[in-house]
Amino acid sequence: MTDTRHDALLSCHLREKREGAGQTLSGLAQRVGISRQALSRIESGAAVPGTQLALLLARELGCLVEDLFSLRAPRLHTLTLGPARVGTRVRLAAVDDRWLALPLTGETGLRRAADGTVTALAGDRAEVDVLGARAALARTALIAGCDPALDLLCERVSGPERAAWVPRASLDALWAAARGEVHAAGLHLGSAEQHREVVARELPGARLLRLWQAEQGLIVAAGNPRAVGGVADLARPELRLVTRAPGAGGRVLLDTWLTQAGLGAAAREARHAGALLAATPLEAAAALGHGHADVAPGPRSAARAYGLHFLPLHAEAFDLAVPERHLGHPGVQALLNAARSLSFQEDLRSLGGYDPAGAEHLDPPLNVLEDL
Repeated sequence: MTDTRHDALLSCHLREKREGAGQTLSGLAQRVGISRQALSRIESGAAVPGTQLALLLARELGCLVEDLFSLRAPRLHTLTLGPARVGTRVRLAAVDDRWLALPLTGETGLRRAADGTVTALAGDRAEVDVLGARAALARTALIAGCDPALDLLCERVSGPERAAWVPRASLDALWAAARGEVHAAGLHLGSAEQHREVVARELPGARLLRLWQAEQGLIVAAGNPRAVGGVADLARPELRLVTRAPGAGGRVLLDTWLTQAGLGAAAREARHAGALLAATPLEAAAALGHGHADVAPGPRSAARAYGLHFLPLHAEAFDLAVPERHLGHPGVQALLNAARSLSFQEDLRSLGGYDPAGAEHLDPPLNVLEDL
């Protein structure tokens, strides 16, 4: 017999089969020529029988060896990065020696290959049965941010390395990186100086990397039926507004534009309170596409994705904050290599409103990486 305290893959059904056959522990042990204690260790999973003993046990119980012992999927204890339930398919990655599970939900989730399924839940903790090889999971980088182009970039990572987009508002992405839940955080909160300040405060020691610039503005229905001409129209009370959560880059821009439209602090808060809240720019554009709102802040790419009208107002930098300890992660390095590629940059431009040619490193205070 072999000690199996470190073997988490073997399931033993010997006790159920023995009791189902009406045999006692002592009686079966005597018939196969081992001690009662040895058989008890096998039934408890503390030991595995050799081939001959397994065959003898199966013969005595009138079944196959496979009926007594089976292999199950490896199981991981994880932190979930979103709503999940038993049976939810997930992508898996390790951050700082902790396993994270990213739920694959909605239409996009149906098109993604899963690494495992949730088998048990307790709050944000989950047990996940792993579907494939575990070695590849440790080469997966989790990249948080709200720019949908991050998903396009993550999908460009191939080979033994992988990258997965975790949709989060900019500040939420930064906080997730600070908590050790993702490897990097994408930011669009205004200027390079604002990014340096917030990273120095929330993720000290991280390196800041410019990935691209994106055209931001107002998204309105196709044909602009409400005749929205610019920022001043945001003060029109009859326009149904889509807002973003505090901490999102779109919320920062929208507050700036509402101020320019002449709304004071109280009026801005009232406008947000009465607006439709969208988790991402694509969700905001979808709300307009379905006629649930009249105007939303967002990038040109989101408007184009839903065939909507776009009023450009601002070109904004999108930067990636990477904690020092994750710079050498194979998935992060593969992501940066993909961002440098001509094929990705051409694809990025095709989304509308993106300028990867403007990518450049920020100033040295954060020990920035080389240029893209």
